[in-house]
Amino acid sequence: MKQHSLYIILISAVFATFAVVFDFFPRSSFSPLEKRDLTQFPKFSWQSLASGEFTKAINSWFSDTEPYRDVFLSMSMREKDMLKLSTGDDDITFHAAAEPEQQEPTEEELEQQERQVGKYENKVTAEEVATIANRGIIIVGKGDKTRALMAYGGGAKGGVDYAQSANEYKKMFPDVNIYCMVIPTAVDFYCPEKAKRASNEEQPTINNIYAHLDQGVHAVDAYTILGKHAAEPIFLRTDHHWAPLGAYYAAQEFAKVAKVPFRPLSSYERKVVHGYVGSMYGYSKDISLKKNPEDFVYYVPKGVQYTTTYTDYRVNRNYEVVGESKPYKGIFFYKYRDGDGGAYCTFMGGDTRITKVQTGNKNRRRVMILKDSFGNALPGYLFYSFEEIHVVDYRYFTKNMVDYVRENKITDILFANNIFNAYSNKICRKYVRFLHQRKGITTTSTESAERSGTNKKPSAPAPLHDKQEETSNAGTAAEPTEE
Repeated sequence: MKQHSLYIILISAVFATFAVVFDFFPRSSFSPLEKRDLTQFPKFSWQSLASGEFTKAINSWFSDTEPYRDVFLSMSMREKDMLKLSTGDDDITFHAAAEPEQQEPTEEELEQQERQVGKYENKVTAEEVATIANRGIIIVGKGDKTRALMAYGGGAKGGVDYAQSANEYKKMFPDVNIYCMVIPTAVDFYCPEKAKRASNEEQPTINNIYAHLDQGVHAVDAYTILGKHAAEPIFLRTDHHWAPLGAYYAAQEFAKVAKVPFRPLSSYERKVVHGYVGSMYGYSKDISLKKNPEDFVYYVPKGVQYTTTYTDYRVNRNYEVVGESKPYKGIFFYKYRDGDGGAYCTFMGGDTRITKVQTGNKNRRRVMILKDSFGNALPGYLFYSFEEIHVVDYRYFTKNMVDYVRENKITDILFANNIFNAYSNKICRKYVRFLHQRKGITTTSTESAERSGTNKKPSAPAPLHDKQEETSNAGTAAEPTEE
């Protein structure tokens, strides 16, 4: 009887402790683990109360902002890592994932792929075992070889709108060189054979996009050159982005197509942020990534004079533009401390800005890069190649593109987006809208979002939606210093 009483007292004390922590301790507002702002407390209105949206939003806020949220998440990941179960002789374990439908290419598409880009054969991680982690992320390898891959669900006939966007720019700017670079992700290069059923191939989509480009638009084949260097660290293991070295090889290919000078890596100073753990740890909820951080290696050009000018956009909690700063001078490369999960923001400090880099070159070549966050790693390798480099993120451009190109005397426009965004019709429509929109601040807040005051959680990295891209670079664990 005494033991029963002690048990009841112990359990009651545990419940009381949790009640005090969850009800009275300061609530979290940002998750360094997931690199995103957490749900905000909703704004009250009688309409939202009557519809039930207000109480639903409070429930989302309460569960998303619990005190010590990341501590509890990390504990949960460790327990799941110890308890995960094998599903058979293949030694592939499944946590929670829905496999995408496979869309087999037609014979005509297969012939087209062979004509354009030779099929890449994975020789780097082909024999590795794999686990399918949270949200369909594939975890490959063990120890310091552990790598997270985003499962791709697109089909061989997708991405046509991305090609049409580039074609539309060529029609609007007949005297400007237009280029299209579709950036693959790591899954096509490192997915083991035993786990390939969890992801579609990206190469057929890329080939389909290039096949739909008009004759005057130049395809930049980043896929083939990345495949040739797949044994090198061209993709980050713990992050959904490519590594700066991968961007170097893609920039080299672009320079070749654009017929501009390009320097070898010996012209750059190698910099390292040790102990880096990127976005895939938070997305996958797999503790093996946390246990095996990597080096974030980037390269700073030597012996070239350049000036960086920024126009910053102010955004609301829904990442909609509500204002912009006057142009000001700044640094291009930011320096992050070892262990800082925000190190990918080394380039330009993030996405919510227009960047203009003026170099010492006088070749009258001025390039504009239309990009997502993958494109952030490209401009630093083009300081030797162009007189000016303009960087525009598809989420935060409110000017009229025709006016901008004319006023800045742009000679070259490069579309540089990862394949998930190139597959998105919504993003392609944004690029076309830039050509016709009036200059000014335009938000697209929906009435329901304003009523509820909630922030949606970022989507899973398959596919990468624009909101996720925004949150992946929205915050950092520590302020960077000047490089």
